[in-house]
Amino acid sequence: MSANLDFIVAIPARYASTRLPGKPLQPIAGEPMIVHVARRALEAGARDVVVATDDERVLAALANSPVRVQMTRADHASGSDRLAECATRLGWPDDAIVVNLQGDEPLVPPSGIRTVAAALTDGAPMATLATPLASVEELFDPNIVKLVAGSDGCALYFSRAPLPWPRDAFARNRDVLPEGVPFLRHIGIYAYRAAFLRRFAQLTPTPLERTESLEQLRALEHGHRIAVRIAPDAFPGGVDTADDLERVRALLGGA
Repeated sequence: MSANLDFIVAIPARYASTRLPGKPLQPIAGEPMIVHVARRALEAGARDVVVATDDERVLAALANSPVRVQMTRADHASGSDRLAECATRLGWPDDAIVVNLQGDEPLVPPSGIRTVAAALTDGAPMATLATPLASVEELFDPNIVKLVAGSDGCALYFSRAPLPWPRDAFARNRDVLPEGVPFLRHIGIYAYRAAFLRRFAQLTPTPLERTESLEQLRALEHGHRIAVRIAPDAFPGGVDTADDLERVRALLGGA
């Protein structure tokens, strides 16, 4: 991977969260969670790290940080919509590589950020990461998104359902994963060219996207390629619930 890879990391950080209110500011090892996420982005070598938020409290929490904060509207339906506004406000060049790193990923490995950014150099306007599935329980868990990719390294489909379906092997036994099947777990980190990020936010939501509640399907349904790369290091889970928060605190040194 090129040491001269030039990319921006943009971190959408919405203050309101149904399952964990004030999530970006939850303390981990004496610092707000968003500070940990921004630090990982800086460690990845991004030339610019921007937190896009709709709340002044997130802005205040990052006052002494080397990252920038861009205030955005509060009515965005998704993180990519928030980043599209950010791209327009900050005037990012059309060919700039923008990594969309969720604000609840304090354990994200910097190597994964660099890998998804580098995937765009192959020509696709959008890229993401995957990792091999570890168990049959993961395959059947609808909260874990699966994907299949083609021989060109681009995504064919994403689904919450078991994918692909090994017909003959599962006819015999569904308790173990059969060998030789490319089961992949999707990792929700994305990279885009800034021009495509702005365009993506303008695309009409699609039937499969609404059916699966997976925004990335909008790109596929509109005919755009999504490059897929295997994450070089393990991606620990993000923080969605209070239990997740306690798990991360245990790893990083408490509240």
